[in-house]
Order: sequence, then C-alpha cells, then structure tokens
Amino acid sequence: MKTELIIRSNSSDIDFALLRDGKLIELNNETTGNKFSVGDIFLAKIGKVLTGLNAAFVNVGFPKDGFLHYHDLGPQVNSLNSFIKKVSTGKYKEFTLKNFQNHEDINKDGSISDVLKSGQNLLVQIVKEPISTKGPRLSSELSIAGRYLVLVPFSNRVSVSQKIEDPEEKERLKRLAKSIKPKGFGVILRTVAEGKKVAELDKDLQNSLERWKTMCKRIANTTTPTKILSELNRASSILRDVMNESFTNIVTNDETLYIEIKEYLQEIYPEKEKIVTLHNSQVPIFEKYGIERQIKTSFGKTVSMSKGAYLVIEHTEALHVIDVNSGNRSNKAGSQEETALEVNLIAASEIARQLQLRDMGGIIVVDFIDMHNADNRNKLYQHLKEAMSFDRTKHKILPPSKFGLVQITRQRVRPELSIKTTETDPNGNGQQVEAPIVLLDKIEADLEKYLYNLKSDKSTNKKIQLHIHPFIAAYLTKGVNSIRFKWYLKHKKWISIIPRDAYTYLHYEFISEDEKSVV
Repeated sequence: MKTELIIRSNSSDIDFALLRDGKLIELNNETTGNKFSVGDIFLAKIGKVLTGLNAAFVNVGFPKDGFLHYHDLGPQVNSLNSFIKKVSTGKYKEFTLKNFQNHEDINKDGSISDVLKSGQNLLVQIVKEPISTKGPRLSSELSIAGRYLVLVPFSNRVSVSQKIEDPEEKERLKRLAKSIKPKGFGVILRTVAEGKKVAELDKDLQNSLERWKTMCKRIANTTTPTKILSELNRASSILRDVMNESFTNIVTNDETLYIEIKEYLQEIYPEKEKIVTLHNSQVPIFEKYGIERQIKTSFGKTVSMSKGAYLVIEHTEALHVIDVNSGNRSNKAGSQEETALEVNLIAASEIARQLQLRDMGGIIVVDFIDMHNADNRNKLYQHLKEAMSFDRTKHKILPPSKFGLVQITRQRVRPELSIKTTETDPNGNGQQVEAPIVLLDKIEADLEKYLYNLKSDKSTNKKIQLHIHPFIAAYLTKGVNSIRFKWYLKHKKWISIIPRDAYTYLHYEFISEDEKSVV
C-alpha cells in the first residue's frame, strides 16, 4: 500500500489530499484565519446556564454561543475551576500540577447549576466545529494530543488505544507510561505508540507538557473569550495522526509549508524527511496527481463503481441514505445471490471511502442489494468493517438487517465536505448539468458495463458504435494517443465514434451492429 499527501496552497486557503494507491480517500481544507478548529482551547465566559438541558451556553467569540453539556464537563471540572482562579492572578506559576491539590470528582448525575455560574471564566476545548446554524460543541475535559500519547490534566488515569489488541503490549505501554507520567496528569497511549521505546514516548510527553505550560502562561491577565492554545496546523495534525511506513510521497506547492513539514517530520519521523518535495511544475499540483478529476467524479449524487455498479447518495436533515445499484448488466456468476454479493462487496469498499472523503457524520443508512444467505450477509458485514478500519473518525456499524439495510453512526466533528460537480448546460437552457469530466467518467463506466455484458454472452465479435455530440467526438478522437485508442488498449475492442449534430452536448448512445441502443 502506497500513501501520498498532496498539499495545494493559495492565498486564502490550503487543500490537503490524502491518496492511497493513487485513489483519493481524504480531502481537507484549512481556511486562513479559521478561529474554531477541533482541539483548540479557549478561555471562555459562561453565558446562560440551563438546568432543563443540564447544559450551558458559552461565549467563545463565535456569533453563536458554544454548547457545553454537564457530561462534557469532565469529573475534575472543580479542580480546573480552582486552577484557573489561581493562575489568573499571576501569582501561581506551578503549571506542572505536582503540588496542586485536586478536588473531589463531581457527581456524574449532578446538575450543571451546582458547578457553573453565569459570567464565570472556564477553559473549554472545541470537540465539534460550528455546523450550519449551531455554534461549536465544547468540553472542559481538556486533552493535548501528541504523536504517541494524549496528555490529560487533572487525571491520574493511564489507558491504551483499543486498536492495540496484544495484551502484553498493552501492559508494557501502561508500565512505561506510569514510569514517565508527571503527577497530576493522565495519559492515553495512541495506536501508533505500539512497539515504541520509553525514550520516544517521553520525548513526545515532554513536548505536550511544554504546550500545556505555554498555554497556562497565557491565562494570566487575558480577557475572555480568547484562544490560548491552537491545534497544530492541518498538515502537521494529519501527519501526526496517520504518518507511517506506507507514506512514499509528500508534495506541496508552497515553500513555507515545505520547510515547516520537513521540520515537523524531523521531530516525529526523521527517516521520512526525504520524501517531502516542492512542486515546481507548470501543471497545477492537483491536476498532475489526478486529484482534480477524482474530486469531480466523487462528489456527485451518483457515484460510479466498477462493472457498471453505482451508488446513489442522498442527504436529509436527519440522516444520509446510500442506495446500492448493480446497474443494467448480466453476470458470469451462477446465481443472483452471487451477483448481489459481488456488487455489495465492491459497494462496501466505495462506501467506506465516500464516508471518509466527504466526512459524512451522524446516521448513515445503506440499502445493499438483498441477500438471503446468512453467510453472505456476514461476509459483507466483515468486509465493511475491514474497509472502515482505516477511518480515524469514531464510528459504529450494525450487521445487515433482514431488509438488507446496514446502519452506521459516524462522529460528526466538522461540516460535511460538499463540492459542486455540475456546470451550466452549454446548450443554453440555463439548467445545471454534470461537468464534462463527470460525463467522460459515465461514458467509460457505461462502456465497461456493456463490454462486461458482451463477455458474459460470449458475443465479443459484435461491433460497437458510440453516437455523440461532435464536440465530444472530437475530444475522444483527438491525437494519436487519443482516449479512444486508450480504450482499445484497455479493452481490446475498437469503438467507432459517430458525430451526431442532432444530439445535445451531454447526450450519447452506444449502438450495437444490429442498430439497437445498448446503454
């Protein structure tokens, strides 16, 4: 498996594309001056305290107040309150917490009015970015994420990522963490800590501890609301969370970013520093790596897959619905059940990619093709779980129901990524139609579907014509190494392309030698 990170920077924002074996699996955007990102810590002011909701609205400087529920306060919120009061005076400078006396944990079933008062200052961390008309979701159980571990102030707990399954390795990491953990802090060992030595863990812990001290110094004489600790920039946070041996290439078109990334890798993964390169080509960086095309073909309502199958993705206020379709094709498989299983497995892989790519959160309902065999339903369930194992966002998958529905919940921490994939119809009717790149992708998918059906019928000698608008016909046949020639090399089948003046710009048909429309 080959992983690449391609970073495109312009004057207003930065786009991050994560590729696995050349296929786009994650797309992120960082806007210059974005003040509210997951992980940021603010010294904020409590607004209204609502006992009915057992929550409070908190002013963090966003037009809409942030939402802080009682269960997100953390058991040691009284210790945090006491610490803020002492540090705010500027007299208390023991930021390591080794001499700080913790208060008792709050009652897990208590009332927020017993803990917080309107107008009070409180340190809060953003756990969900502002979405639609809602302000950010907040927590006062602070954490500072490093490469190998997460530092949790006012706690003594040591825990290990559930993704590390070896009990001996878990116990080893716990022992190491306890030996280096400073008093007054808890530690969560991340998945990438597996197999690491104590020196590497301690270096990471000290970096996080320095960030905590820097943050505490800013509390004194600070007006509210103020951001006092920023999450790492998007490039660094992606590398911190996913950097591993599979990374073969990191490319950016921004010289400042290039230097920053090399310096950050020198800290966390020095042997990978040499894979960072600066893009100097005249060809735009996203075009060179085929990302622009993948964006256009991956964010529409309909998503094409191999062998003619496709997904239809619908969004509502309450949930997302994904419908799996086999397309109009026959199959070499001996039964409808085998056909359904084959299409469902292809769809499961693509759905896992789409959820991560679009950053879809909340409730997702997938309507797979019905399968009557319990073993096949279990194969699909296990395949979907494996495909989604690469997804860093917290999620849960339920087994297929008797109706063939699979329910997925995926944590929503930032607005869903939505990219326009339509353009104004060049025929002049003012309608929105699919972009030409999407059209070409559909033509190729239909061709593949038709040729697949021909092989199933053992009719490989049939001639095929593609009837299409003259402009598109010229584009498909232009040059010696034309798109049509590439089709011939790929499918070993010559496609006759017939320009049709009567066709609209986006209309096309595949016609067989018996003059029947086949797709």
